[in-house]
Amino acid sequence: MQKIMIVEDDPKIAEHLQSYIGKYGYDVVLVHDFQQVMEAFRKHMPALVLLDINLPSFDGYYWCRQIRQESICPVIFISARVGGMDQVMALENGGDDFITKPFQIEVVMAKIRSQLRRAYGEYATKMEERVIEKEGLKFFPERLELVYDTKNTTLSKKEADIIELLMERYPRVAGREDLLEKLWDEQAYVDENTLNVNVTRVRKKFQDLGIQGAIETVRGAGYRLHISWEKADA
Repeated sequence: MQKIMIVEDDPKIAEHLQSYIGKYGYDVVLVHDFQQVMEAFRKHMPALVLLDINLPSFDGYYWCRQIRQESICPVIFISARVGGMDQVMALENGGDDFITKPFQIEVVMAKIRSQLRRAYGEYATKMEERVIEKEGLKFFPERLELVYDTKNTTLSKKEADIIELLMERYPRVAGREDLLEKLWDEQAYVDENTLNVNVTRVRKKFQDLGIQGAIETVRGAGYRLHISWEKADA
């Protein structure tokens, strides 16, 4: 069942969308804390996001940029703004489509289906799926999925980038500078602790698979994938 996340601060509109979209067999998630949008995104890893522009604290453009740092899932803006520049801004900030309020719910549904087909279905670009495998650990870059033994876990885009570089460099060290360059275009604007936070998240993903000690810290150099891992206690 594909999951759709709705980021809309008008509860009546959000609940109306949730009820209608849910009738078509989708798992619909509403965001209620508009300062924790990315936390909700990472938790649910939706196939598509419906995103309002006018939101508390940060607008939809901001949240779309944050999503684009981690995922290429379709983002459809829904807004009462009708100006042409607003639609341009939505697309320039990473959106895939734009729906103006008031909207016909059937149009919303049609656009959702269209974007899902384009991203994952019959209109998606067909290519041979890549898989990187080391000692029984399988990484699927296009799926953002990590598999070990009978378990699997879904990754954010940045988590996947870290794992891909670690597996490609194995048994060599993946330098901190190399990781920063892969994860962010401008290294100078990234707090050093940001990389540490993302590596910690990747370690947690390995633990979810029952693997302990998968990432070795090489002091003064970077990180190395530690293949001779031990399974966590059952």
